[in-house]
Amino acid sequence: MNVQKETWPALPLLEWKETCSTLHMWTQIVGKVRLALSPWTNHSWHVTLYVTARGLTTSPIPFGARIFQIDFDFVDHVLRIQTSDGDGKIISLAPKSVAKFYGEVMSALRDLGISIEINTTPNEVDPAIPFERNEKNSAYDPGYANRFWRVLLQSDRVFKEFRADFCGKCSPVHFFWGSFDLAVTRFSGRPAPQHPGGVPHLPDAVAREAYSQEVSSLGFWPGNEMMPEPLFYSYAYPEPKGFPDAKARPAAATYHTQLKEFVLRYEAVRQAAAPDQALLDFARSTYDAASTLGNWDRAALVEVKPDLHSRRQHP
Repeated sequence: MNVQKETWPALPLLEWKETCSTLHMWTQIVGKVRLALSPWTNHSWHVTLYVTARGLTTSPIPFGARIFQIDFDFVDHVLRIQTSDGDGKIISLAPKSVAKFYGEVMSALRDLGISIEINTTPNEVDPAIPFERNEKNSAYDPGYANRFWRVLLQSDRVFKEFRADFCGKCSPVHFFWGSFDLAVTRFSGRPAPQHPGGVPHLPDAVAREAYSQEVSSLGFWPGNEMMPEPLFYSYAYPEPKGFPDAKARPAAATYHTQLKEFVLRYEAVRQAAAPDQALLDFARSTYDAASTLGNWDRAALVEVKPDLHSRRQHP
């Protein structure tokens, strides 16, 4: 089968791990530009990227009265910087070091009249090589970058269907460049115990604010050296008693004791007869376990959708 035609393409981490590491750092550079200029939003929602029909975007970023946006295009393999006054710059996505990419991005912003400094130490990774000194990560395989985006595209679509079932406080479906995952998080509406912190190269205050309320979170992660395969995951914070023993669907879903979350291998979803349904079953069953065992007010959090097919009766 032509991989370009596959809705859920294969994404074996070992085949693209060097590209994955490079792309992780590139998204951190772009994400930190958004972070530096955006007003703080609870749970760090102001720093995330969003899936688009061609890649990932910062969405509009303010710079005084001007607005600009940075987009990864994994179809044409370029980074586009566009401003509200009609100017723009294009940077190629090709094999190059993180240091070179960082220099190109900052130079392009300066050429557009956008003067900005970012913290060049990566977050949530160890070791954390400052961007301007990182000559280690330089791989870029356009075919696998495209596959990764298409997995995000399908996951984003299904996650949004899951999100629509809930009327309580809920995050957007968004991409966190620190942890390099796509996530959507539901909130019980109650405060949570203080998070212990300890995330590599992330201030404890940021982690504690992010987990200041009870959550059930669903996401997709491409994997790393410890877990060298892509996964869907679901966790609760704080984890309620009995959560590891809950019955998640589909049968391939398991509780991972080291990660402290339920995981479902991406390949199991990809190979399922109905991938959308398999992923929705995982999302709904793990949320049901977290919210039931955590004594959430489930009845108050169910979205009641209007009947858009009924006609209003006129006298």
